[in-house]
Amino acid sequence: MTHRALSDTPTLKACMPLLRGVSRSFYLSIRLMPAEVRAPIAVGYLLARATDTVADTTALPQTERLALLQQLLSAIESPTGELAGLAQALAEFARQQIDPHEQALMRALPQCLALLQALPAADQAHVRGVLRPITQGQALDVSRFGQGLNALKTEQELTDYTWQVAGCVGEFWTEVCEQHLPGWARLPRADLRATGRLYGMGLQRLNILRDAGADLAQGRCYLPLERLATLGLSPGQLAQAIARHDADTLARAAPLFNEYLDLTQAEMLEGLHYSCALRSWRLRLASALPALIGTRTLALLRQAGPTAWLDHVKVPRHEINALVGRLLWRGASPNALAQEFARLSVPAQP
Repeated sequence: MTHRALSDTPTLKACMPLLRGVSRSFYLSIRLMPAEVRAPIAVGYLLARATDTVADTTALPQTERLALLQQLLSAIESPTGELAGLAQALAEFARQQIDPHEQALMRALPQCLALLQALPAADQAHVRGVLRPITQGQALDVSRFGQGLNALKTEQELTDYTWQVAGCVGEFWTEVCEQHLPGWARLPRADLRATGRLYGMGLQRLNILRDAGADLAQGRCYLPLERLATLGLSPGQLAQAIARHDADTLARAAPLFNEYLDLTQAEMLEGLHYSCALRSWRLRLASALPALIGTRTLALLRQAGPTAWLDHVKVPRHEINALVGRLLWRGASPNALAQEFARLSVPAQP
């Protein structure tokens, strides 16, 4: 079955609302992609999002989440998509989800696995290849953050984690496009893989910075112990500061917070370079949107400082819609992308 045919089947069309529910920004990117690459990237994302939901459901015991993750990975790896031992576990897990979109995704997971089986063999291999490090990173997360408050120990652990769950996605995207879109980019494949890796890692680092408050409240600290120690801080002190809305203690984390903002901004710039190297305007816009929304999010975080951890910073939907409209009007040219990136990178004046 060709990618265009698969993209036109009712099954994939039925999955598009799932994408919209669990990721409004990536849904836009998927819709913009050329039909030839839309299916494998959409299927890969939905499966990764499902395994992420399992890893993040901290209401379930650690052992149950690890077992379900392993069952999911086995079903993904199976050439026949065997679900006999998984269907009941998925149904029970879906009932425990509070978010209706995540509940719908888990209920539709057999459909997503069927879509994986419908892909050409090469794309099935690409999807399985990217899901291995992702699920390994998620399982490591579940094992690391068990009872009580725990944290990453070193900067290297943070770097490894951002590659496992997101940097590999930039490589996956590059491989899929390279396979199906001849002459799609102005840079060599090796350069695109390296740039895409950094871009993906930056998007995950952005998630960590944005969600640090919620993560600390759930016993997870992705800010390395070795870096916090240099500031005289501990994960416990930060968690207490979040619970008590103690802005003074949070302000002590500002040097690390700002350093990570700068690093993440540099990785968003890698995403801009990646996107500007692509020949298709649709693919340029699809690739650039996460970087543009990301750099705007970074500007909001920079404006708020570490007290952003007391609330959830998010770019309003109307801003995203206006951004897409402006870029469509200008054909998502490299100049237009670069100008929007520069504009969105500047925090608004109080």
